[in-house]
Amino acid sequence: MLPKVKTPDEITFIDDMLTDCGLDTDLHVIMETNQALESIYDIAHSSDRIVALYFGGEDMAAELRVENKLENLVYARSRLVHAGASKGVDVIDVPYLNLENMEGMKKEAQFVKNLGFTGKGSIHPKQISILNEIFTPSEEEISKAKRIMDQFKKANTGLVVIDGKLIERPVLREMQRKLLVANKINKS
Repeated sequence: MLPKVKTPDEITFIDDMLTDCGLDTDLHVIMETNQALESIYDIAHSSDRIVALYFGGEDMAAELRVENKLENLVYARSRLVHAGASKGVDVIDVPYLNLENMEGMKKEAQFVKNLGFTGKGSIHPKQISILNEIFTPSEEEISKAKRIMDQFKKANTGLVVIDGKLIERPVLREMQRKLLVANKINKS
């Protein structure tokens, strides 16, 4: 995990060092500064070793001189999601720090999932089951993903109609991601 990354050059330097040492190491980049926010697309694309982008909300809020509240950091989170999606890597949100408010954490996790985050950090074991529930595809989502994938294979076109809804080929990437997650946890 690489904290306080500000430029793509930092990632390139580390990537070169790891390559020179013959190390096969994944990188997890934490975006927590305004400078990183401005360069996040280039940072995300600076190395094939990057497998995840993390949002460092506490430091970002301090740097932006705002209170660390969900609504104050939507733009920063959205930029991170867009950069991660353009590279096809996981995007992990900052942990929820109030251990006495599991309902608040659940709402925040659902909100960031809807923004496009693929996960949320946790700071206590009691948070894990709630986060897994939110970020793991449900049986219904898995079944739907399989159905959509099957329909596209049969149709061999750029779009299909399922349950009266037009679904275009770009949706397949998200369906494949859901099935990959399900396979990793042996849910499919």
